[in-house]
Amino acid sequence: MEQRKVRWGILSTGWIAEQFVKDLAHVSNGECVAVGSRTKESASAFAQKHGIPRAYGSYEELAQDPDVDVIYIGTPHPYHKENTLTCLRAGKAVLCEKPFTINSGELQEMADLAREKGLFLMEAMWTRFLPPIRKVREWIAEGRIGDVKLVRAEFGFKTDWNPQHRLLDLKLGGGALLDAGIYPVSFASMVLGPSPEQVHSTAHIGETGVDEHFSILLDYGGGKSALLSGAVRVDMPNEAIIYGSEGYIRIPSFLNSKEAVLYVNGEEAEKFEDNRESLGYNFEAEAVGEYLLAGKQDSSVISLDESLKLMQLLDQIRGQWGIKYPGESFLTS
Repeated sequence: MEQRKVRWGILSTGWIAEQFVKDLAHVSNGECVAVGSRTKESASAFAQKHGIPRAYGSYEELAQDPDVDVIYIGTPHPYHKENTLTCLRAGKAVLCEKPFTINSGELQEMADLAREKGLFLMEAMWTRFLPPIRKVREWIAEGRIGDVKLVRAEFGFKTDWNPQHRLLDLKLGGGALLDAGIYPVSFASMVLGPSPEQVHSTAHIGETGVDEHFSILLDYGGGKSALLSGAVRVDMPNEAIIYGSEGYIRIPSFLNSKEAVLYVNGEEAEKFEDNRESLGYNFEAEAVGEYLLAGKQDSSVISLDESLKLMQLLDQIRGQWGIKYPGESFLTS
């Protein structure tokens, strides 16, 4: 790619797509040139609102636009596989919202096609790219808290009771694990890796058959473990804490963090603050631009291999609860 800026296409006109497009204004190496929706009316309204040059009434038309380098997919996760394959077949790089897919089988199919065609594909785990989280990784790498022993992370919110809402609808991949749980599970993976030795979990299955809240214990061996929880019907503080042999790190509201605090035994607390004007999606978009301009097909921050292992872990956890989404032919316990 020879141009100075990567040219983004937006697949979806929903809430998360709007947040992402707003933050593209803060990206130095990218610009939005097109948007696609299921209807021309929706795409045109979105394009007019955000000053996007071209609007398409189908995802296929967006994928075929020769001026688009990379497509951001912001549809609900049951549609990620179909949408991603459409873009990859058209030769487009893809940044796909988390959770990447419904299960690891779907993601494997997507990853295989991306690698076959030599195309960039990444899960939009924006948390990994936020400045406070980058600082957390630096502190850990520098040994500031010694040997990491325990990770605790949670993300939960109370959605209104509506059995038809996608969060509570099994047919739409609803439940706490995929929508909320991907954040604490991915956070634990960032610190301790995606492959624990043992997995213990429990969940409350609600009236509609989805997991409304859950608790997970991941045992990595060697005295390392993670305590994780999530919910779609229970409010939680949504913080993360990493405990080490010499101190700990606390990240309030870790999924969209604006600060991180380092506590080293016997020393005054050290706070890192991010006074960004953006929501924070621009950091992952900027990183994707850097990857593409450098000719890379994978991310060093959230690789395809790690995302695959995380989806396998989520499959295993769901298997312990006996939850299968419609059309799934497997269940791992």
